[in-house]
Amino acid sequence: MDDAKPLTFGSLFAGIGGFDLGFERAGMVCKWQVEIDDYANRVLAKHWPAVHRERDIRQCGAHNLQPVDVVCGGFPCQDISYAGLGAGLEGERSGLFFEAVRVVRELQPRVVVLENVAALLTRGLDRVLGTLAAIGYDAEWDCIFAAQFGNHHLRERMFITAYHTDAKRLRRQRRGKVAKTAETWSNEQFTRLLSAVVESGVPAGHSGGISDGIPSRVDRLRGLGNAVVPQVAEWIGRRIVEQQGE
Repeated sequence: MDDAKPLTFGSLFAGIGGFDLGFERAGMVCKWQVEIDDYANRVLAKHWPAVHRERDIRQCGAHNLQPVDVVCGGFPCQDISYAGLGAGLEGERSGLFFEAVRVVRELQPRVVVLENVAALLTRGLDRVLGTLAAIGYDAEWDCIFAAQFGNHHLRERMFITAYHTDAKRLRRQRRGKVAKTAETWSNEQFTRLLSAVVESGVPAGHSGGISDGIPSRVDRLRGLGNAVVPQVAEWIGRRIVEQQGE
């Protein structure tokens, strides 16, 4: 694999770039990002200035996103979370999952990686898997805790990795809980990694201040709260790189 071209990926619901940072650390190359939030877009522009970006997933597809090997994304959780009203995939925000599926169907990547809250297990996982199967992807899934990577918070999240049925072969390595094999990262590493992304993405004059009456601290906290933990994304990314190279 040393002379092979690196895998490329596109990031849906990119947020502040948790998936993107982790996948790049795993050796992949980001080709595009889709994110609607203004603050998150400033962070992405700071750290991925040369990457093509679009804002509204409903206006994205093969006409403005180039084909990639991997498509990733943490689709909105508000209608799935137990803290919400439970509209599930019928909700206006979590229902954007189907827009992600449309993009995948148009681009036909080799691998799809999706993330959401653990409540998805009882609030729509069956439909997610069935929808992916209907467009030709076999999936495996597990709930992963940030604490399994040495972080001082649980942050349990569901990760789904789906492989196109025409791929060389499906990855079969992971059958137990990820805790048995996940590398341990220190909480200090996590804090430096993600906080550096957020803080340096704030334009001059906005750090810790107030713009138009809105404290930037609110944007930073929201960005952190929605972000995929980069270490988890890196671990998944490395498994994909290894599997796709076999």
